[in-house]
Amino acid sequence: MLVAAAVCPSPPLLVPDVATGAAPELDAARAACADAVGLLAAARPDRLYVVGPADEGAHGGYPAGATGSFAGFGVDLSVRLGAESPQDQAQARTQGEDDRPLPLSLTVGAWLLARAGWADAPIEGLGVAASTAADVCAGTGRELAASAERVALLVLGDGSACRTVKAPGYLDERAAGFDAEAARALGTADVTALLALDAGLAAELKAAGRASWQVLAGAAEGAGLDGRLLFEDAPYGVGYFVAAWS
Repeated sequence: MLVAAAVCPSPPLLVPDVATGAAPELDAARAACADAVGLLAAARPDRLYVVGPADEGAHGGYPAGATGSFAGFGVDLSVRLGAESPQDQAQARTQGEDDRPLPLSLTVGAWLLARAGWADAPIEGLGVAASTAADVCAGTGRELAASAERVALLVLGDGSACRTVKAPGYLDERAAGFDAEAARALGTADVTALLALDAGLAAELKAAGRASWQVLAGAAEGAGLDGRLLFEDAPYGVGYFVAAWS
């Protein structure tokens, strides 16, 4: 059963080594992410799943000990998804995934957990392809929630990338409304509203978080969790939200 969730954005700029001189611009987002991850630990989960968007070829599960890197951003920094036990190593060899690098969103998630010193529950990662339909996302979430008595999720993903003319997707007048509804749903743990987010519109607005948010919605069905929005902004024309569900 899902007992807690933290929703965080997934830009590499959250990592100060990547952001360099621009690092202070996201200090408030980093602080909110730290608060949300701290609330996960307070829920005393038996298992934590880190869920985030992934390219089509990188979707699927990632075991504890999987690594990701920020080398593509000119930074010699690698992170590991939790601690790796001998059992994790054996499982990874069986699945043939021991050499598969984490998708960028899960790499950011692993950095957030390492920054928090996470050692509160075993970890697994899940990359979700952007094209995944809402009902499939919800079904995946239900499976995660049913996998242990007390499950927590760290959910990574951004809102629209079309809030300004300098945004990665340029300005789209629909972006502000999409982000406002997403922020409201995330801040109130509105499962129905999250599942109603339009996948086609999300793709047009380059809202990478849609699929992982809908995994969260499926996991939270019937859990009776309350939500709090800890951060909402659109620096660089991209919607970033931090929320905590418990």
